[in-house]
Amino acid sequence: MQILRALILGVGILFTAAATAFAQVPRASDGHPDLSGIWQAMGTANWDLGDHPPEPGPFYQLGAIGAVPPGRGVVEGGAIPYKPEALAKRKENRANRWKNDPELKCYMPGIPRAAYIPQPFQIVQSANVVLMVYQFASTNRVINMGKPKEAAVDTWMGTANGHWEGETLVVENTGFNDQTWLDRSGNYHSDALHVTERYTRADRDHIRYEAAIEDAQVFTRPWKISLTLYRDVEPNATLAEFKCVEFSERLLYSDLSGPGAPAETKP
Repeated sequence: MQILRALILGVGILFTAAATAFAQVPRASDGHPDLSGIWQAMGTANWDLGDHPPEPGPFYQLGAIGAVPPGRGVVEGGAIPYKPEALAKRKENRANRWKNDPELKCYMPGIPRAAYIPQPFQIVQSANVVLMVYQFASTNRVINMGKPKEAAVDTWMGTANGHWEGETLVVENTGFNDQTWLDRSGNYHSDALHVTERYTRADRDHIRYEAAIEDAQVFTRPWKISLTLYRDVEPNATLAEFKCVEFSERLLYSDLSGPGAPAETKP
């Protein structure tokens, strides 16, 4: 009898906790969870999706400022299932990451990287579309919530079609080019990438983010990442402009400047 009472009490506590969390989730006018707000991932997934130790940066002059912080992986199961030939390409990417990472060049980060690049993004939600605006590189994308549309062309951010599954916004992303990486350590994809995102608002200040990644040209099977997005609760929270193209021009085009190019000026 005591065991039965303990089980009933435990179930009651879990039910109460779940009901409390449910009540704390803001609702849109159509009854779905309202994901609107400014959000940011707080981990180290942008450095490396897998477990990784600290490392020195590419320039000793930067000391600890330029070092790679340690971090726990966000890949379910631990390892990314690369094909052997694709793993060789990933190793090549990693060896040259300090000059070839698309983030260095101010390219749009792609999906799913846009969710965990270390800058905030804003969600604006309506019944017909969900707009996501990213501070990095002034990137944005519109998630179609109506009849699914096929990608007209391949792009950095892909074509997004969304629908609701209970409390979760599910976004199917296709139509990517192959110009983005998944992190700074050289994990990459081809233009056959298909990403299924899941946004579940756990309470007022947290979204559980999952992304299932499929790419038969690079990986042996689909795989998944999961992490938490945190809401910026500051009363004056807003996105700032980070138009980084001008910071990358010298990196990208210095070999075209020639000996007669003007010297770099200092502020």
